[in-house]
Amino acid sequence: MDAPPEREDCRPFVRIASLMRAAGLHTPEVLAQDIEHGFLLLSDLGATTYLDVLTDSNADELFRDATEALLKLQLASRPGVLPPYDEALLRRELDLFAEWYVARHLGLRLDNAQSQILAEAATLIVKNNLSQPAVYVHRDYMPRNLMVSRPNPGVLDFQDAAYGPITYDVVSLFKDAFISWDEERVLDWAVRYWEKAKRAELPVNADFGEFYRDFEWMGLQRHLKVLGIFARISYRDGKPEYLKDTPRFVHYVGAVCARYPALAPLARLIDQLENRSVTVGYTF
Repeated sequence: MDAPPEREDCRPFVRIASLMRAAGLHTPEVLAQDIEHGFLLLSDLGATTYLDVLTDSNADELFRDATEALLKLQLASRPGVLPPYDEALLRRELDLFAEWYVARHLGLRLDNAQSQILAEAATLIVKNNLSQPAVYVHRDYMPRNLMVSRPNPGVLDFQDAAYGPITYDVVSLFKDAFISWDEERVLDWAVRYWEKAKRAELPVNADFGEFYRDFEWMGLQRHLKVLGIFARISYRDGKPEYLKDTPRFVHYVGAVCARYPALAPLARLIDQLENRSVTVGYTF
């Protein structure tokens, strides 16, 4: 790894790699390090990501392994070790949606009423997120960051790990940025995770309906954030290819908002911004 110190600090990567390996995850082993100059010598986890090989026929097996690894990480959780995924961070991430996706990508300026709707929705979303039990959170636990390896999976891109909502990594895995699955399959995977988490005595909600509501509301925070991040990567960093995946997240957002009456104003706002007709769904 070559990470110029003026651009990136290697120390969180080294510390969290050690933490995750101690929890039983397959992360790169730091064989040698020169932190001052930004060099790390790492063990090689190969070149094949989950995203490279995922198909309808192998997804159950691959996600089973990914779920088992995630449970190990969550079971190792201790407060005060990783930075908190707190209200300030959750809100900063949500702010990326208005700043980069709405203003920069769509070229729209929210009026006072629209800004108020977005602010009230953010408050509801963050309140739900913070009400969830806290565990170690990878923060980007998705197929592009999981390597097909032995033991499976190899886990990468964990340097921003935090201590926060228990559903965050679960929804990141099953509601991915670059590949989508039908809702019945996502629901099945979520049930399987929930059942295993309960058996492992992780602090998931005892009622699956309540757990899945938390899963969806956590996903809503992430989906809005990613819309902002993908727009920022495109316009600030000159990588427009990320924009082709923004419709996936607009769909994710709309599907969640259509299910919960409290999110109806946000659903209407998204429809206005995207110039789409309002979608009516069902509620939990």
